[in-house]
Amino acid sequence: NKDYKNLEPLAIAHAEYKLLLDNIKECRDILEVSEDQEFREMAKIELGGLLEKQDPMEEAIKQLLIPKDPEDEKDVTIEIRSGTGGDEAAIFAGDLLRMYERFIDKMGWKREIISENASESGGYGKVFMQVTGNNVYGMLKYESGTHRVQRIPRTESQGRVHTSAATVAVMPIFEMQDVSINTADLEWDTFRASGAGGQHVNKTESAVRVTHVPSGVVVECQEGRSQHRNREIALQKLYARLYEIQQEEHQTTISDLRKTLVVSGDRSSKIRTYNYPQNRVTDHRINYTSYHLKDVMEGNLDEFIEAIQTTYNAERMKETEEI
Repeated sequence: NKDYKNLEPLAIAHAEYKLLLDNIKECRDILEVSEDQEFREMAKIELGGLLEKQDPMEEAIKQLLIPKDPEDEKDVTIEIRSGTGGDEAAIFAGDLLRMYERFIDKMGWKREIISENASESGGYGKVFMQVTGNNVYGMLKYESGTHRVQRIPRTESQGRVHTSAATVAVMPIFEMQDVSINTADLEWDTFRASGAGGQHVNKTESAVRVTHVPSGVVVECQEGRSQHRNREIALQKLYARLYEIQQEEHQTTISDLRKTLVVSGDRSSKIRTYNYPQNRVTDHRINYTSYHLKDVMEGNLDEFIEAIQTTYNAERMKETEEI
């Protein structure tokens, strides 16, 4: 069902484009063979309208043909941290959380606060939220970075505009798959068990040692009374150890990803500025500005997401054409 939904827009576009080309050919055939002047004039007018639609339709199809990021369908964890600016930065972090909550609700996704470090000022030092739904990472991944706010803080008695910052990291939730162990990658050794256990363990090589060659993990087992049982236990231990390593690598990947998403909480490394006195929101990556700050803070992020997606897709299309 998900694949069908993803392919449906392209299938519809293909059918419409094919019909357009058929109609263009039909009009040209009429102009080429018909001797009826009135009929030719009608075909000429229709052909002009069809040709006007051709280029925009082809551009739209090119957009649809750009390969999607396989991670786009994943659910995400959003991490928001206050940066430079003290209490005002924490308040702004809370404002960003509310903005994303409104957007998530509008999209029909589900959200859950995983952990939070509330600030005495009413905002957050940091807050983690999990979001599940359709194409969540594809829509929110461009929100990662430092967000800067320029406004008069609640605590400012002189009415001066202050600049503060908060960082946002949108990280896909990777599904932890079961560890698949290829038996060809295992090396088995047997040896006599040592320690307590009576005469039986001293006379037979019931203890086993298994080495997982690709990872170098070695597991020994001599708890069982038979070699067969020890092989079963050793495999269970190996499975658990490889799963633990996979989890550690997963956490390292997430940590590395966060570092690439958020350069720092400093005001200078900004991706977007929210200027309250000018009612302005500017995305510095694509030099896009909106003068509807209140709507944006109420979760109306569509125009920014669409603008940056359009820019990103144009760059990818250019790269594809150069290849």
